[in-house]
Amino acid sequence: MDVRIQAIHFDASEKLVAFINKKAERIARHYPALTAVDVTLKVVKPETAMNKQAIIKLTVPQEPELVADKTADSFEEAIDLALEALDRQLEKRKDK
Repeated sequence: MDVRIQAIHFDASEKLVAFINKKAERIARHYPALTAVDVTLKVVKPETAMNKQAIIKLTVPQEPELVADKTADSFEEAIDLALEALDRQLEKRKDK
């Protein structure tokens, strides 16, 4: 599985990159068909609260791409929220 992290207009810390990789490995264990996880991190309107945005795209062969876009006070929280949404999408797709 390929994990790509893109931080727009800032440098992601090693701690944040490790957190993302850990979460990506956890979701890959539950869904072994995943081939790629693309994570895009942005700071939206720096003067406000709830300004950390995480966009996560999951690639599964022969399936449409799954995308979740969440905004929170921290990148870790936004990533957790996005992965929860993607987990629900994967469960729905698995049931079909």
